Amino acid sequence: MKVDVLIVGGGLAGLSLAVALRKTRLSVALLEGRAPVRPAGWDSRIYAVSPANAAFLASIGVWPHIDPARLTAVDAMEIHGDAGGRIDFSAYDAGADALAWIVESSVMQCELWESAKRQANLALLCPVQPEALAFDGNAARLTLSDGQNIEAQLVVAADGAGSWTRATAGIEVNSHSYGQLGVVANFRCEKPHRGTAFQWFRNDGVLAWLPLPDNMISMVWSTPEANAVELLALDDNAVCARVAEAGQHRLGALSLLTPAIGFPLRLMRAPSSIAARLALIGDAAHTIHPLSGHGINLGFQDARVLAKLLTDKPDYIDCGDHALLRRYERTRKEEVIALQATTHGLHKLFTPAWRPLSVLRNAGLSATNSLPLIKDVLVRYAIAS
Repeated sequence: MKVDVLIVGGGLAGLSLAVALRKTRLSVALLEGRAPVRPAGWDSRIYAVSPANAAFLASIGVWPHIDPARLTAVDAMEIHGDAGGRIDFSAYDAGADALAWIVESSVMQCELWESAKRQANLALLCPVQPEALAFDGNAARLTLSDGQNIEAQLVVAADGAGSWTRATAGIEVNSHSYGQLGVVANFRCEKPHRGTAFQWFRNDGVLAWLPLPDNMISMVWSTPEANAVELLALDDNAVCARVAEAGQHRLGALSLLTPAIGFPLRLMRAPSSIAARLALIGDAAHTIHPLSGHGINLGFQDARVLAKLLTDKPDYIDCGDHALLRRYERTRKEEVIALQATTHGLHKLFTPAWRPLSVLRNAGLSATNSLPLIKDVLVRYAIAS
């Protein structure tokens, strides 16, 4: 098989890139180990999709088909420091419909998958695994576990933080472990959340509550490994009590909807997001601390930018052209580095330290809360990213 673009990985970034190329004359193949499935209840993997990325998903025909009953608009956000500092954001004050949209990973992935299945210029190869990859000046060649051979002008690595494609191409990454786990679970609340997201910078990590439909919330608690292991060992009632207490009982009593699970947190960035006839997108190119909620938004923007460059290029330039890939890398580099630096800096700033620093960082939160112009800049950046 010969194609113009071969995408390795059918997660959110890879699928959104494939669907974004649906109206082009390019031939596309996407390979994935298994098709996405919807859990019986609520997915514990929840993302905050920025308005800019909701618009991107709408432009490729996906967002309007997501079940409105599985979407929640974030109308407001409260951020609390570890010593009384606080900052509030409001979609109304920013003149926006929402600060973000909360949606399950599986809901988006399944809708993207259904769109991909109907796409005339896309070969969807599943279930299959890559086995060998080679590059030369004219093409990339991939051998699959079922014996197929694929030749492509461009290979896109969209196979996650542990990317086989990236490693096989010989790209080593810069990685930093936070020594934390992200513990996630969903709860039903006693009190209404009114579309508000909450975040607490605590001595034991960063706790976030994201609003879900029908007065439910999704929790992400980024906490040191020892505390995470203790949290994951608790029974359901104890987990609910611990999480409610950590959130200052802001929404009253909690009842558990999905079991708590944990995943390790790392900062990772490839020194280059491109190589000869290869582009990295999503977690294959970069990961960040989840405190900003922007991880998937970076992946969607990678897909949007690369799709536009491939769509707009003249026919005489092939998809693996180095100058074209350099434009992709330059376009994405600034935002990725800025957001990684910001989230890493916030993580370090609110890591427990001596008392004077705690006073300063909480005073900074409260001072920012009283400066509408600065708050407006911050919220508009979040909406547009």
